[in-house]
Amino acid sequence: MQYRPLGRTGIKVSPYALGTLMYATRMGNEPEESARIIHKALDAGINFIDTADAYGDSEEVVGRALKGRRDSVVLATKFGNPMGEDPNHRGTSRRWITTAVENSLRRLRTDYIDVYQIHRLDPTTDVEETLSALTDLIRSGKIRAIGSSTTPASDIVEAQWVAERRNLERFRTEQPPYSLLNRGIEREVLPVAQSYGMGVMVWGPLGQGMLTGRVRKNGENDLSRAGFFRHLNDERRIDVVERLIPVAEEAGMPLTHLAMAFTIAHPGVTSALAGARTMAHLDDLLAGIDVRLGDDVLDRIDEIVPPGTDVGALDQDYLPPALQTAVLRRRPVGERAAA
Repeated sequence: MQYRPLGRTGIKVSPYALGTLMYATRMGNEPEESARIIHKALDAGINFIDTADAYGDSEEVVGRALKGRRDSVVLATKFGNPMGEDPNHRGTSRRWITTAVENSLRRLRTDYIDVYQIHRLDPTTDVEETLSALTDLIRSGKIRAIGSSTTPASDIVEAQWVAERRNLERFRTEQPPYSLLNRGIEREVLPVAQSYGMGVMVWGPLGQGMLTGRVRKNGENDLSRAGFFRHLNDERRIDVVERLIPVAEEAGMPLTHLAMAFTIAHPGVTSALAGARTMAHLDDLLAGIDVRLGDDVLDRIDEIVPPGTDVGALDQDYLPPALQTAVLRRRPVGERAAA
């Protein structure tokens, strides 16, 4: 296993990391089976595990599985998404951060979190408030580094400026979506992260199911039948998958290996998060961990999906508040009439 530096944190991590959303029992896995998958990944040299408080009981499953092995794992988790109906049990306020971290530490059965990340931006909270609270947690030893997730480049820059001006800890990592189908972060997010020396662990390297070979044109697939994600029925994305399959075949590898190897080929990407729900999924992941793509293959991919472009959108991608709330992009009726 060739370990990579996680930005400038001094931490070394495996190029493939284990995403654990699918280990929540509500997703169908028994905790014992999830633990066996985690143990096999660790035995194979994967030392990076990512979870979140909003992933059902995933943190608890991961915490039990890491008993006796915690210190050999770089453990990342996230906070900020709603944790119930209470309006204060979400977001990035100091009030919620100080509660959320204690809850995660308890569920993970650990005294510290290696990388503590904002799950999504909270437009209602000043970033200085958030960074101040996270800085205190670092100084207390409860977390080692902080990061953001699915964050626009402009907000990454703003957070870095605030940290410098206020002498606060800065975001050391970013966790954006990235795959053969979604290359938009190549335009701004990855260059900005590189300029600030941030580690980048990307989610959705298999297009959240589209790049597994199980979603084909004119064919009913078990993923879309299960109703997991709307983007699995996006004909534009399916058409591109059909063009990528021959590229993988001619390169002598499964589509999953092509997809994973593509994401870690970018110099700005540290690790790719793969959600191996079954032992078979993990075996396939491990079989391709040493695959490296030549320029000829990467050139063909560029022809199919040009650099810096997205084919459709992921259901879980970030939408700025102004795109979600009409009042933020419309003047009051009286002002419109006066104009």
